[in-house]
Amino acid sequence: MRINWKVRLQHIPFLLGLFSLLLLLAQQVAAIFGYDFTGVMSEQISSILNTVLSIFVLMGVIVDPTTRGTSDSERALMYRRPR
Repeated sequence: MRINWKVRLQHIPFLLGLFSLLLLLAQQVAAIFGYDFTGVMSEQISSILNTVLSIFVLMGVIVDPTTRGTSDSERALMYRRPR
């Protein structure tokens, strides 16, 4: 598997997904050590925030960083199988 990290790290959806993933990870690690972020805000707001962060992570993984915007390139749309 070859990944062009230089291009990925310049792509905003990827960075947003990476940042969101790190926030979720920090929250889970803090919970292991007994620190609870939900004490600051209600449980429902925390759940909504986690869902939004998860969506950002998903978008950062799915979006093709070699094209502008969130759509695939014309070449990628023609693929019948992964290359």
